[in-house]
Amino acid sequence: MSRSNTANTAQPRPASRKIHRKYTQFVFALYMSAIMALLMCSVIVGVNSGLGSGYLQRVLQTYLLAMPVAFFCVLGVRPLVMKLVAATVDLG
Repeated sequence: MSRSNTANTAQPRPASRKIHRKYTQFVFALYMSAIMALLMCSVIVGVNSGLGSGYLQRVLQTYLLAMPVAFFCVLGVRPLVMKLVAATVDLG
């Protein structure tokens, strides 16, 4: 019996839509800051002005300021956090 081996055929790979690994710290900072800023804005706006009318609009207005600030803060504190993790966790 003859089996066709499609794994060895030389077909071009489709272009990857992923970002190159050298940008990992920036992608991490983007996702981390986006999620944390949204969560923090939601909680702080809710505590300070309630969950009533206009809540979502107030959260989004606050998020527009908080997200870029959080992005650069995550980039800035990353080296310190990495040192703290290395000092705390047995990476052995």
